[in-house]
Amino acid sequence: MGRLYKISIIGIVVVFLIACKTKKTTEESLNLECIAEGLILNLDDKLISKKTHWLDSIFQRLHKRNGFNGAVLYVERGRFVYKNAFGYSDIRKKEYISTHSSFQLASVSKMFTAMAVMILKERNELEYDVDIRKYLPEFPYENISIRLLLNHRSGLSRYMSLAHDQWKNKQVPLKNDDMMDLYIKYKPSPYFRPNNGFNYSNTNYALLANIVERISGKPFDVFVKENIFDPLEMNDSFIYHMNNDSIVSPYITVGIPGYRYRGWRPVRQRNEYLNGVMGDKGVYSSVEDLFKFDQALYQNTLVSDTTLAEAFVSGSPKSRKRRDNYGFGWRIRGGMDSTVYHYGWWKGFKAFYIRDMKKQKTIILLSNRTKGIGSTPLWNIIRSEKYELPEVSLLADTIR
Repeated sequence: MGRLYKISIIGIVVVFLIACKTKKTTEESLNLECIAEGLILNLDDKLISKKTHWLDSIFQRLHKRNGFNGAVLYVERGRFVYKNAFGYSDIRKKEYISTHSSFQLASVSKMFTAMAVMILKERNELEYDVDIRKYLPEFPYENISIRLLLNHRSGLSRYMSLAHDQWKNKQVPLKNDDMMDLYIKYKPSPYFRPNNGFNYSNTNYALLANIVERISGKPFDVFVKENIFDPLEMNDSFIYHMNNDSIVSPYITVGIPGYRYRGWRPVRQRNEYLNGVMGDKGVYSSVEDLFKFDQALYQNTLVSDTTLAEAFVSGSPKSRKRRDNYGFGWRIRGGMDSTVYHYGWWKGFKAFYIRDMKKQKTIILLSNRTKGIGSTPLWNIIRSEKYELPEVSLLADTIR
């Protein structure tokens, strides 16, 4: 479909060129370019309409048959194609989800932690390849760099397992400094020596939040708000934390509630002590705000293209066992300039963010129920050539 569409565009442009062949003046050339621009917009409108209906049929079916509850957004080559919301944000109150509803992103939060680190790197306030004890001198493990934390190659054990065993009062929130103190006190054995393997571990990104705080002198949530959310006008976004809490509240009262299942009945997810740790999770955002973040990456709004490019470099290039790799806050499929993505699951929420950088396709789906959606339909949409939009530069290149 995509190839035939491009051929048809070129054919129409040729007709315009022949019709206007005798027009030589600058004014006439400008008129031709305006005609071509209007032509591609009209063709885009028709394709977008078809693709919108196709996508709507997919998600309506997932909502009705599978119980999908949440919000979804699809954008292609910078143009909105589809956004919609399904079901309730609060089942008891019968309040509906919108595309501005704030969901817990779970591990999709890691891309914001990585961006905070890259911002400091671009300001020359940190180095990727020095021992993190330059910034956290009390940390008891040697030869771990910021790059190894970003790429999940530190070998550090999981802080959630350590806290399960050693954080005795689960009614008291575990915060980032508390988490690091557990490593200082108990020194659990690493899984492997630094840079001798890959192990996806939330500990890496929780420690990165500690490092951002030490360098910036600000709480991690404040730094992210001031340097990412505010500049991009991500007004639905914030980081949940319990920095000022002495006990764990029964429920999280910001954003929309998440639901787990008891049999087939959804039950509101209760708060817990691990929600005090930031960096590995904790970001709440909407599909509308994530669209702003997505486009800012193309426009290099937050960091330069040189700095951002490192986020999409495979951190374990010699690994042959895994189809995917990991960069800075992104899973990588297919190498540079291909597809990057992240999933998240945490206490009643699921999040999916898939980004085909070559064709500039992005699909973002956020759900506040642990059932009703998986990644397969989203990958099918990203890979599909059905109703693909052409490159905007195609007509201009043909005219020149």
